[in-house]
Amino acid sequence: MKPVRKGDTYYLVCTRCGYRVKATEKDLKLYRISVKIEHSNKEKTVVVDEEERLRGLPITREVTCPKCGYHEAYYWIVQTRAADEPPTRFYKCRRCGYVWREYE
Repeated sequence: MKPVRKGDTYYLVCTRCGYRVKATEKDLKLYRISVKIEHSNKEKTVVVDEEERLRGLPITREVTCPKCGYHEAYYWIVQTRAADEPPTRFYKCRRCGYVWREYE
């Protein structure tokens, strides 16, 4: 049975057959009544899988992972300091997943 509000009255409604009975105060205390909130597309959060995110990144073979010694890593560049300073290059090892950065 699921509590349903019709105007000012609450009913307990069977989700299979639709049978309904007027709910008492005791019934309502046993059920948690909540409100469903509809979100706009702007409010929705997009979750991107880690493998999907890495798929679009370039790969370099010119660095060595400081943790495992592997010679392949994904890399991306971010301007972490002032605009007149060079950007920071981040690397992620393709074998162990270790992330490190290099300043130019």
